[in-house]
Formats: sequence, structure tokens, C-alpha cells
Amino acid sequence: MSMGILGRKVGMTQVFDEDGKAVSVTVIEAGPCPIVEIRTPEKNSYSAVQLGYGEVKPVNVTKPKKGYFEKQNVAPRRWLREFRVESTTDYQVGQEITVSLFQNGEIVDVIGVSKGKGTAGVMKRYGFGGGPASHGASVTHRHGGSIGNSSFPGHVMKGRKMAGHMGNERVTTKNLTVFAIDEENNLILIKGSVPGARDSLVMVRKTA
Repeated sequence: MSMGILGRKVGMTQVFDEDGKAVSVTVIEAGPCPIVEIRTPEKNSYSAVQLGYGEVKPVNVTKPKKGYFEKQNVAPRRWLREFRVESTTDYQVGQEITVSLFQNGEIVDVIGVSKGKGTAGVMKRYGFGGGPASHGASVTHRHGGSIGNSSFPGHVMKGRKMAGHMGNERVTTKNLTVFAIDEENNLILIKGSVPGARDSLVMVRKTA
């Protein structure tokens, strides 16, 4: 349970470190994120801070959402996400969380939704080797092979690796390093890649 910030994945680029070596980094435009609501053990049975991020046109805000933001006296935001914390005493509604929450060299976790790849076979989805390319193999070159059992239990076991929907799922990449912070432009440069497509929502949190 640790505090974090919401942001938008801008893309990847290369920068140079102090030794002149090129480092691949992901650029994330994060915050400022106003605190929309605070969850407390007395009222909600857990401690968390709800953040808002992303501008949204008033015409695109539903009446229930509009009333919710007006009640909290916070401008409407496109996304709302929660971060579980040990204590909420240091936070209050309306307070803005910025990239100054992090420091250079800090270890963080990044959460996003991976790119959707549609329906994929077992070779693309799981790295299967495929069947033989000759010697009687007709249309089974990229098939997964046998999936069944003997007379007992007589059915395909749950969790079998088979063809199906690939990607478009929540992914957490852990123990990434913050390369640099640009407070003026609300940017975080993180070493390595993070899940999601360009312009997608990501959550950057301190590693617990």
C-alpha cells in the first residue's frame, strides 16, 4: 500500500546519463491530480486516496458524476483511481498530487492496460514451437496438439494454454527506476518500458 499518481503514456525515447551512455526511457505526463475523495476505515473499512486525472468537457460529464464532483468541490476529471495507503491523515480533498512526489533514482511500479492483440493462436500467445513442417503434417503446423485426458477425468482441465484473446488486460511492471523528473512540464522519465499504448492511462506508485 503506497501513494502514487495518474498519468498519460507519451511514448519512449533515449536520453544520456552522466557517463554519456544512451538510456531508453518511457515518458509519462503525470498530474497534477486533485484528491477527489478520501476513504477511511471508519466509513469504508479501508484507507485509500481517490485521485482524478484528465480534462473532460462539461457536456461529456453525466449528471451523477457532475453532482459527485460538485459535492467534493473539485473540477470534473476523466479518470478516477484509488491508491491504498497506510494512513490518510496527510491528505485532504482538493489537494493536488504532482510529480514532486517522486525523486530521481526512486524505484516505482507502473500499472497499465496492455495493448490488445485480438484473437491469437498458441504460438503467438504462449510461444509454442508448433508441429512438424513435413512428414505427414497437413494443416496442423501451428496447432497446439493434444489437449485431452484419458477416460478419467475425460475432459480438458481448466487453465489449459489454448488459442484465445490476447492482451488488453491490466499489467503491473515492478521495480522500475525513475530516471528524471520535470516538475515544470509534469513529466516523469522511467527507465525501460511500461504497459499500454501511447496516450493510455497509467498509474505510477511507490514500490511498497
